[in-house]
Amino acid sequence: MSLTFHWFLPTNGDSRHVVGGGHGTPATASGRDRPPTVAYLSQIARAAEDLGFVGALTPTGAWCEDAWLTTAMVSQNTERLKFLVAFRPGFVSPTLAAQMASTFQRQTGGRLLLNVVTGGESHEQRAYGDFLDKDDRYRRTGEFLEIVRQLWDGKTVDVAGEHLRVEDAKLARLPDPVPEVYFGGSSPIAGEIAAKYVDVYLTWGEPPAQVAEKIAWIRGLAAKEGRTLRFGIRLHVITRDTSAEAWAEANRLLEGFDSETVQSVQAGLARSESEGQQRMLALHGGSRDGLEIHPNLWAGIGLVRGGAGTALVGSHEEVAERIKEYAALGIEEFVLSGYPHLEEAYWFGEGVLPRLAAEGVWQHPVGEQKASEAQVPFAS
Repeated sequence: MSLTFHWFLPTNGDSRHVVGGGHGTPATASGRDRPPTVAYLSQIARAAEDLGFVGALTPTGAWCEDAWLTTAMVSQNTERLKFLVAFRPGFVSPTLAAQMASTFQRQTGGRLLLNVVTGGESHEQRAYGDFLDKDDRYRRTGEFLEIVRQLWDGKTVDVAGEHLRVEDAKLARLPDPVPEVYFGGSSPIAGEIAAKYVDVYLTWGEPPAQVAEKIAWIRGLAAKEGRTLRFGIRLHVITRDTSAEAWAEANRLLEGFDSETVQSVQAGLARSESEGQQRMLALHGGSRDGLEIHPNLWAGIGLVRGGAGTALVGSHEEVAERIKEYAALGIEEFVLSGYPHLEEAYWFGEGVLPRLAAEGVWQHPVGEQKASEAQVPFAS
């Protein structure tokens, strides 16, 4: 088995400090340090492509640039990298979304992956004109994916659902290949949707025991539907030649969190309806103490950032070991990020990936030549 690694495009801005916000809270001031221009994002994308990342996640929400438009532009400056485009199905019709995906595939040579985000913040959803409650949003997501998948199969679709209705819907041109659908959610109804419709179930970076429970839960639900899913995890990374250097960097980032910002972000995230977000908050409890919640798993990012709030911190060897620990649970795909995203991509790509290649659990996606080049780790 060869693990798959994706990077992240910081369309909310980048910095040598953590760019906080998300999940209904605005991006912190550090997001202005490196604005998310197409030129800068393309620089990150090209680095990720060269290093061996398969794709790059782009977030969705009021705190960042639009993922569809941004990735369409950045794709023209890359050759192989795929784009894991996060979007909310309540904001666009299923027929139009299916058509957009088909167009994206043709114009990029099949480099679209879709991260379906139902939306856990009612107050943010209402700003976009969406007034459904959380459970109804999930039910609508299920209807949305049912319609989209039928359209991608070339069917003419007539659906009169609880939330969505289409008549005589059909695509003139089908996507080739059909984009894989990524999806995350910790509530019971989210599990039902994942089991029925998605290809890859994503979880945020909880400790391995909690991740194992989630995998078992989703596997069981999918089995009842006669389906099997792949599993991925969303984490930040701080990897250096030595453990001491990595933890020094984590502490530097932590020192950049002023108390007022932490309190403001935590207050905003506390009202989140997302069960996954509440699980993230429980890992640190708003405190700066006891942030290493599992060996090399640090919850400090979540003090100022919504969504993914944990980081793998350690030497290249330690981070590689933690990745293998998650892989042993059934995690096959890793969606990673780090501050700043350009430099941290190189730290991970030149420090960790060669070690994983040497152990036979990763191969550079362009083929054996690149994989062989990665066999010898850089000196520590």
